[in-house]
Amino acid sequence: MPVLLRWLMRLGPTNPIAIRLVKNASRRDKHMYVRSAYLAVMILVLLWVLVVNATGTSLSYRELALAGSNSFVWVAYLQIALICILAPVFMAGAISQEANPKSWDILLTTPLSQGEIVLGNLFGRVFFILGLLFASLPLFALTQYFGGVPGRSIFASYLVAACAALLVGTIAIALAVSRLAGRRAVFTFYVSVVSYIAATAAVDAYLQRTNGDGVTWMTGINPFLALQALVDPASYPRADAGSHAGLAALFLERPVTAWCLGSFLLSIALMGASMVTVRMGGLASAVRTPRSGVPWYRKVMGLGAEGAEHRPPRAVWANPIAWREAAARNATFWRILARWSFVAFGLLLGIALIAIYHVGANDPNGMTIGTFRFTLKSLVWTETAVITLVAINMAATAVSREREDGTLDLILTTPITPAMYLTGKLRGLVAYLLPMIAVPCGTLLLAGLYALFDGMGRAGGANEYATYAPGDRIVYPFRGDIDAVGANTQLVTVPAVLPEAGIIAAVVLVPFIAFCVMVGLSWSLKSKGTLGSVVGTVGVVGVIAGVVGLCAWKSADGIQVVGASIAALSPASLLSGVISPFETFHETTNASGATARGLANARIAMAIGAAISAAIYLGIVYGIHASMVRTFDFTVRKLAGMR
Repeated sequence: MPVLLRWLMRLGPTNPIAIRLVKNASRRDKHMYVRSAYLAVMILVLLWVLVVNATGTSLSYRELALAGSNSFVWVAYLQIALICILAPVFMAGAISQEANPKSWDILLTTPLSQGEIVLGNLFGRVFFILGLLFASLPLFALTQYFGGVPGRSIFASYLVAACAALLVGTIAIALAVSRLAGRRAVFTFYVSVVSYIAATAAVDAYLQRTNGDGVTWMTGINPFLALQALVDPASYPRADAGSHAGLAALFLERPVTAWCLGSFLLSIALMGASMVTVRMGGLASAVRTPRSGVPWYRKVMGLGAEGAEHRPPRAVWANPIAWREAAARNATFWRILARWSFVAFGLLLGIALIAIYHVGANDPNGMTIGTFRFTLKSLVWTETAVITLVAINMAATAVSREREDGTLDLILTTPITPAMYLTGKLRGLVAYLLPMIAVPCGTLLLAGLYALFDGMGRAGGANEYATYAPGDRIVYPFRGDIDAVGANTQLVTVPAVLPEAGIIAAVVLVPFIAFCVMVGLSWSLKSKGTLGSVVGTVGVVGVIAGVVGLCAWKSADGIQVVGASIAALSPASLLSGVISPFETFHETTNASGATARGLANARIAMAIGAAISAAIYLGIVYGIHASMVRTFDFTVRKLAGMR
């Protein structure tokens, strides 16, 4: 074999690290179950979409082609979603295992070069993700029998998904090589991937509302938007060829190429940086420099010198477990900075949004009430999602982490009872999260007060005059001419945000976060390790929140009065209702054409539903707590000694 070919093979197929990872992971039942579940979901969705789109005793070729095209679109979106969900799961081992200094000490004693170490880790883990993609290729081939799906679009969708998997993989390897990450960074890595996709999609939606439909600068940096530009060019058109130059032409005229090229180049850059730092001790050796004395920023936060044996005295609560959970989360400078940065940045964003809406009253290009509501809704939804994910991460590792480091064995030798232990965990975690929960609630409270005082002197106020013709959906003229309203049209004044929005949101969000924390504690207690407990908690909360959210959303739109109460079961539908009541509670607000009365009924029903939802979540929390107390000793003894 030529020397050059042998060298290239050592970087990829014959790399000893890649071979070890592929062989070991191929023997694990968990990976087999993941692959089987992936293909099962893809097959079921494809069959369901084909049945829905190809109904009837006889179909024309055109209808068959349309059914095949719709099936391809659904399966392509599902494939991207599953890859973005599963890629961090497969790559989590690179962060949690290779970030261990002992693993690196052994690995660096081998004669492997920097490129072989980095690329071996990458190819060995990306192999399973690419295997999932190729395993679903026969499903896409089935859509060719119906027509309407060009083969070029199929392979382009695979390229978009493969580039997304490659980018996620290189980011994970870069984190592992830097040695700044650990087991606790796995969930942060996962949340960052999901948050990035959601944030770029929200910015794209905002740009479309302000600049018209079509691709934006966000399309080329988001795999879902790039796929949308590929499979739905009619409703999401690209810019005309030759209308732009330079980067604008690449991102606005060829967004799929922009995504694939950009993700590939970024992956190459991350791999290059990893190869440079892999034998230098990573970035940790550069940032962890010893310092004498206590830096001023640590003094401001009440912390002593880094690594010091003495800490400033603090008052302990009546329940030491609750105090430890709340205080331990603020034990380091970066945790304190991350928490309060989220609080400060979130509140500043809310205030800035209200200010932009206020000063744009006299500007023809200023923010309209529709854009204000959309932006506010996106902001509080994102903040709530981040808080929920943080709660899941902390709760799912609260007990399993103590089991791994042996702290739980020490706690069990004290007079602390199981009830005191679990109650303290719940109270401490919720107390730590309360300032973060105050961010979306405080933003809604400020927006509600602004609407209550009719814009505080804003030209035209902060209310919207919505017209309604019986039998039709509501029409929003956005501060249209009131005198032009016809005789057969009813008029209702709708505030930009309901004044009670912040209070109702707080009533539901706090019990909902407590519910997420309790589910996380339950999985943390019965799981062997932190990674398993986090994945289990995300799955349970995701399924429950998804099912309840869909039911609440449809009930809010299609059921009079009661639907507004059911909407409070889900934070997503509740937040949408307090911001856009006429759009969310259509049947209630438009009942019998009495829009003003319908809006009042929706507000009352939503308040009652919020109280009922809070009671339901608290009841579930109590039930899970009682069950955990009864089985605490058995579960702890069953898993005793496991690390």
